[in-house]
Amino acid sequence: MNIRQLSSRSPDFNSVLDKLLAFEETADGKLEGIVAGILAEVKRRGDLAVLEYTQKFDRRQVANAAQLELPQAELLAAFNGLPKAQREALEQAAQRVTAYHQKQLQTSWSYTEEDGTLLGQQVTPMDRVGLYVPGGKAAYPSSVLMNALPAKVAGVSELIMVVPTPDGVKNQLVLAAAYLAGVNRVFTIGGAQAVAALAYGTETIPRVDKIVGPGNAFVAAAKRRVFGVCGIDMIAGPSEILVICDGHSNPDWIAMDLFSQAEHDELAQAILLSPDEKFIGAVANSAQRLLAQMPRRDIIRTALEDRGALIHVADLEEACQISNRIAPEHLELSVAEPQSWLPKLKHAGAIFMGRYTSEALGDYCAGPNHVLPTSGTARFSSPLGVYDFQKRSSLIQVSAAGAQKLGTIAATLAFGEGLQAHAQSALYRVK
Repeated sequence: MNIRQLSSRSPDFNSVLDKLLAFEETADGKLEGIVAGILAEVKRRGDLAVLEYTQKFDRRQVANAAQLELPQAELLAAFNGLPKAQREALEQAAQRVTAYHQKQLQTSWSYTEEDGTLLGQQVTPMDRVGLYVPGGKAAYPSSVLMNALPAKVAGVSELIMVVPTPDGVKNQLVLAAAYLAGVNRVFTIGGAQAVAALAYGTETIPRVDKIVGPGNAFVAAAKRRVFGVCGIDMIAGPSEILVICDGHSNPDWIAMDLFSQAEHDELAQAILLSPDEKFIGAVANSAQRLLAQMPRRDIIRTALEDRGALIHVADLEEACQISNRIAPEHLELSVAEPQSWLPKLKHAGAIFMGRYTSEALGDYCAGPNHVLPTSGTARFSSPLGVYDFQKRSSLIQVSAAGAQKLGTIAATLAFGEGLQAHAQSALYRVK
């Protein structure tokens, strides 16, 4: 395996880094056309279209849409049927994720001015949220917890989960996670047709206020198209990890941390920044030796050779500057005093501090959400959280005395904009 090694001192470093980071999902005209057609058909024909696409793409013969829904008893059976260690791990992860997200709850607030005018904000949860969960080979029960539990903490009344079951194969761990997370209804559908059903509603599948959860290119394209009809969480790109290391960590640990994201898919990105050139060589040697042990070694090799890098930097200060430029999804600070570097770091989806904090802990059980901004969007986006399932309404209750002052101000500005009715509406209340 040949992972590129770069130096920030090289004259062409900036251009090479820009090329390495460049990832823009090129619009596939054929895919977009297929997705647009599926959305239109589901919107027009509802259950019938969903049944046809489920038969076509998932190779399932279903007589009616009601048979697409799993009873709660089946979710409970999946949970009870788990091996003890697996069930306990799922429960402990759920407890930690719930406890963390409870800290994010926003509450309503208001204040009253001297003249009796009340101003404030009312925070309310969404009524119904849709959760897309991949099926088949890419089945992630951890994603069920990370998407469902913040919604439950926020107070969402109803959570609708869709999960494809190609050839009728169901992932029991995913169903168990749905039970544990308190998912209200589960439909065994996937792809763009599932997104359409959630966005528009059908005779059987209820319309939701927001759709969250990962999916393939068809799912991502469908989510992008229905945004505005309902909310979505984000359009996620390939997984990313950036490790900043002072050179005093175990190189095997760092190599495996890079592997942990590279194994997602061939487009994943794993980068190491270190001021210790000898350590970089040690990590490269570790990666070469450890790769043979990995069941997904072909994926890891492709990702690291195509989009990975081991970068020699002048110092940790420069490492932080480069990190801010990259704005990674996952940032590991494998250094002696990680908290002292936090003020230098502005853009990252999640920051893993210290030598013992592997990114994998955040994926499963640390507590913070693992749904994170990718492709540099951490410059302006945040992890999924309770706040994504709450809405804020402004509160304004103007007193009679307050209307005298505010009415004059509003009328003056409204006349200036040429909006006479606005001005008169305010002035009618001025004595």
